[in-house]
Amino acid sequence: MVVLVGSSSTGKTRACWEAVQPLALEGWRLWHPYDPTRADAALEDLHAVRPRTVVWLNEAQHYLGDLQLGELITSALRTLLSDRERGPVLVLGTLWPEYASSYTALPTPDRPDLYSAARELLAARTVPVPDTFDDEALHTARRLALQGDSLLADALTRTATEGRVTQDLAGAPELLRRYEQAPPAARALLEVAMDARRLGVHLHLSQGFLIDAVDDYLTVTDYDALAENWVEESFAALARPVHGKQAPLRRIRHRPSRRPADARTSPAGGRSGSSGSQPGPEYRLADFLEEHGRTTRRSLCPPASFWYAAEAHLTDPEGLHKLAVAAEHRHRHQWAHRLRHQAAAHGSSDALRDLVQMQLRAGDTQGAQDAAQRAGEAGDHSVMSWLAQELAWQGNTERAKFLYQILADAGDSTGLMRLAELRERAGDREGAEALAQRAADGGNGSVLAKLTRDRESAGDYEGAEALAQRAADGGNGSVLAELARDREKSGDLKSAEALAQRALAAGNTESLGHLALLCQKAGDPARAEAFACRAADAGHGEALIQLADLRVEINDGEGAKLLCRRAAEAGDVGGLIRLAGLCKGAGDHAGAEAFIRQAADAGNTWAQFRLVAMRETAGDRVGAEALAQRIANDGDLGGLARLAAMREEAGDRAGAEALAQRAADAGDAEILVRLAAMREEAGDRAGAEALAQRAADAGDPKELTRLAELREVAGDRAEAEALAQRAANAGDLGGLTRLAEMREEAGDRAEAEALAQRAADAGDPKELTRLAAMREEAGDRAGAEALLQYLADAGNPGGLTRLARLRAKVGDRARAQSLAQRAAATGNLTALVLLAVLREESGDRKGAEAAFQRAADTGRLRPHTLKLDKQASAAFLRIFPYGLDPDGAPAASWS
Repeated sequence: MVVLVGSSSTGKTRACWEAVQPLALEGWRLWHPYDPTRADAALEDLHAVRPRTVVWLNEAQHYLGDLQLGELITSALRTLLSDRERGPVLVLGTLWPEYASSYTALPTPDRPDLYSAARELLAARTVPVPDTFDDEALHTARRLALQGDSLLADALTRTATEGRVTQDLAGAPELLRRYEQAPPAARALLEVAMDARRLGVHLHLSQGFLIDAVDDYLTVTDYDALAENWVEESFAALARPVHGKQAPLRRIRHRPSRRPADARTSPAGGRSGSSGSQPGPEYRLADFLEEHGRTTRRSLCPPASFWYAAEAHLTDPEGLHKLAVAAEHRHRHQWAHRLRHQAAAHGSSDALRDLVQMQLRAGDTQGAQDAAQRAGEAGDHSVMSWLAQELAWQGNTERAKFLYQILADAGDSTGLMRLAELRERAGDREGAEALAQRAADGGNGSVLAKLTRDRESAGDYEGAEALAQRAADGGNGSVLAELARDREKSGDLKSAEALAQRALAAGNTESLGHLALLCQKAGDPARAEAFACRAADAGHGEALIQLADLRVEINDGEGAKLLCRRAAEAGDVGGLIRLAGLCKGAGDHAGAEAFIRQAADAGNTWAQFRLVAMRETAGDRVGAEALAQRIANDGDLGGLARLAAMREEAGDRAGAEALAQRAADAGDAEILVRLAAMREEAGDRAGAEALAQRAADAGDPKELTRLAELREVAGDRAEAEALAQRAANAGDLGGLTRLAEMREEAGDRAEAEALAQRAADAGDPKELTRLAAMREEAGDRAGAEALLQYLADAGNPGGLTRLARLRAKVGDRARAQSLAQRAAATGNLTALVLLAVLREESGDRKGAEAAFQRAADTGRLRPHTLKLDKQASAAFLRIFPYGLDPDGAPAASWS
């Protein structure tokens, strides 16, 4: 799986298309799921993907980011990629950087982890695509232009300096010109589409929504000047393509569906592929203009006509919910509430959960319960389950039990489990068992398993056994098997064996291996071996190896070898590896190598690495290199890296470097870093520097930073600075910031400042800010201000804001407000909030209102992303007790 990450019109899709062309000649198929929606099609048919298929996930956010199906699609992709019988397959995708950042960002305690599965799926599978051509690419492009590529030659006349060649070829400059020079009505339609897309509305926008939303995007003069046929003229003008076959706003023509209707894709199922409630034309904004809108309009809140049109026309539950969240983040609370109701009415369980949560917080428990029950009646039990859990945590057991009973009556497994737990805690064991049995009869044995564990933990061994047997009678012998392992841990081997025998009788073949171990511990090796052999015949060869380990413990080496041989004959490579270890322990190195060779030939990576080391130790350097290269060709560079480390330790520096370079050229620069560390430890500073530089050239400049730290500790300041600067030149400013910290800690404040300023000049102001904080904590306010003034003079909004805070702290409010205003002009959110507070304190309510409004319009003025102090929160609520209207004015009471 490979996902190209880059901005719009940078050539991601074309790169993927060119890459798969050779596969067509080898009989591969390409599958692009898109009907009836991309997410629905992917989830429905991913299980049917067969070997030699390219799964084409262009604009992968429509698959991975789908709030209802995204995690299911991600899990299906992971299953596909890990199923050897369905390979080879290739999954190709593209993403814009903002989507990739959202999907791969680590979770925080105060926000739900929406994309945990996507984060794991994308790990090490993304490739960045640059926005511009570098010098080498531009040189190649010029050469092709001179050879007769007139289209490329024409593009280079406009892009030779900035390097945005692919964007020009895709028509991006012309799209931008068409937008900027469009008549007022056409431009307004594009801005409506930009706002809709950046706030989460569906890709396809209905004409009715676009037309009704336009009003407040036009000035009074432009609105009065609209011609009678402005709608036809505007849509026709925006549909005309530029070169690159793109149009600013093109009409979408849906192919007729040839799929049988089902509950998941029909309107009744709550999923719609369209944003329009009325049948009619739908339009799609050009990707480049969508991204342009996300950048240039991100600090703007749409006007009132946008929200009215959204409520009147949008029906896609996911889009409505996203729009409601966007309104909430911008403190347009009334519209957030109305749109949540719309989203819930069209099937959004997320919106309904939000509404239920609001009612619960307001103390309206009955209202929350009624809403959750309505969702359950419509077939969505998730909200009721969530509410029941919340009520149980709050101690409202009776209401929780009531809701769980409704869920249980509907056959919901979660309801059955939770209700069973409540019955068990209340002492109603028969009721708990009856519920667990209902769940098991419905195919969910987890409730019985949970009750069994609870009874066992409480010391009710007979009750636990009875429940485990009930599960086994229903075809789930794993509960008995688990109970057997628990008894073994408690030392009751006799009971453990009896339970394992019952689990085996119920069809749980994994119990064969457990019985083998139990018999061995009981002193009956013959029975142990018989059970282990049966386990191997059933596909559990590890049982023989586990038994062999027990034989080794009692010094029965020959018996252990015999068991390992049987495991190997049953197809378990672990048996060969364990045999190699036994031979080595007995001094039989030839036998050990023979078994390792067999394991390596079977494809075991550890054995292959070990064989590389053995050949190297035996002096067969050619054989060692050949095997390491073969492993690398299969996609694992570890063999080359390990061999390079061995050559280094043996004193063959040239051989080590050659192998390390081969690994680095193939994408693993880590070995160069390891060799550099080994050279530094050995005192070869020049050799360490040379390798560190090669690692930096291969894309890992951090080793230069590490060397700089070592030289600083050794007292060689000049060398430390030179290495840190080289690391910074290679893209890692950590060297300069780390040196600054070390100099500050040593008391050399002037040198610390100089290094931090160099880092700030190179684009990393964090160290100057950190030094300023350290000085302020030490009571040196003047020193802190001097550092922040340096940032402020350089136009850094963070420095300006911190300096404004310092001025406010010492009572210089006029200077503080001036600095905050300068920082706020750059769009800095913290500065806007500080400015609002300062203005409110000085009695300038209108000024405070304007600053808070600008902050709210960004959608980032939220407690979990900005640590608003009590003073700022109180000031905001005083001015906007009911939130904001779309135009930014204080909203009137609406609840």
